[in-house]
Amino acid sequence: MEKPKPATVIVNAGRDPAANHGVVNPPVYHASTIVFPTVEALHAAQKHRDPLKSRYGRYGTPTTFALEQAVCALEGGHHSICVGSGVSAIVVALMAYLKTGDHVLVVDSVYGPTRRFCDTVLARFGVATTYYDPLIGGGIGRLIQPNTRVIFLESPGSLTFEMQDVPAIAAVARKAGITTIMDNTWATPLFFKPLAHGVDVSLHSATKYIGGHSDLMMGILTANEAAYPALRRAADDLGPASGPDDCYLALRGLRTLSVRLQRHQETGLLLARWLQKRPEVARVLHPALPDDPGHALWKRDFTGASGLFSIELKPVPDAAVAAMLDGLELYGMGASWGGFESLALPSEPHKIRTATPWLNRGPLIRIHAGLEDPSDLIADLEAGFGRLRVAAGA
Repeated sequence: MEKPKPATVIVNAGRDPAANHGVVNPPVYHASTIVFPTVEALHAAQKHRDPLKSRYGRYGTPTTFALEQAVCALEGGHHSICVGSGVSAIVVALMAYLKTGDHVLVVDSVYGPTRRFCDTVLARFGVATTYYDPLIGGGIGRLIQPNTRVIFLESPGSLTFEMQDVPAIAAVARKAGITTIMDNTWATPLFFKPLAHGVDVSLHSATKYIGGHSDLMMGILTANEAAYPALRRAADDLGPASGPDDCYLALRGLRTLSVRLQRHQETGLLLARWLQKRPEVARVLHPALPDDPGHALWKRDFTGASGLFSIELKPVPDAAVAAMLDGLELYGMGASWGGFESLALPSEPHKIRTATPWLNRGPLIRIHAGLEDPSDLIADLEAGFGRLRVAAGA
């Protein structure tokens, strides 16, 4: 048959019933020690280190490999690697290509823990970080130093959802011999494929959309052939292994990613358009909206949008925002996103931005559109705006 579509890959990649007594889902293999029948077999495993064969539980089991194969097929990469969390994926990726004396360029709208790792751990090890404007595009070349080894991208950006010109940045990096890493958690491999746009390493917090049910912690990295060996060594040396039960849950979540993400996208856009009309809202930060500053890049490079976006409220007291959020019945207030439940989280990007100060005046709320009925989600927000107006004295 012709090359299967992504929804078909999601259902079939990583499954091998014939190798598992006809069982449709890859079984859960709990393992630490792997034994070999001969010295020759032991030495062969130690020498060749086949990424799809077990040699010790920390490097993965057949359950791990099934998930890695499935994600790699979606990403279009050389190999994928599962680790214990999204932050673990970020750490492994950066440590794979950086050493004392090196310099890394990181987008200013990056996920908070990525910034914290750069400013603390990497700084202690003598790696310098420069944060760059998310809108810099091909102009990033002027920030490259002789010791720049990595450019770290995230598009759209955390909290503020700026779109980056990923192909332009990747092209400049490749010409300079610099490794590019992209956090692709927002779009998933279904709506954007970083490696096809010139990026060397794509990473995800599988805790979010790939898992999809808010019940696991996992990170997944996928590299092209040139970048893979260093990434594999870093993962092996740092040892942030993912457990087989979480791999099983991630595989289960992956099988429904296509249908879930479609619903997240539809509900997210419906909420975003409704919020644009609210008098309490200054603007909606969602790249799939035609009037969003990053819409042209999103439309050019992405095939869809997830359910995560932000709204900037018109200036109101903090107590009014709390009154709105505290009484919500369907929106949880907590970190993470990508599960079946809706979330609303107050955010303060002005406290962490450095290259591009966040100058907007109103409070920012990040919203994740879950799988509830959209009319119920709207009614809950409408009641919340009523509380906000009362608390603000409007």
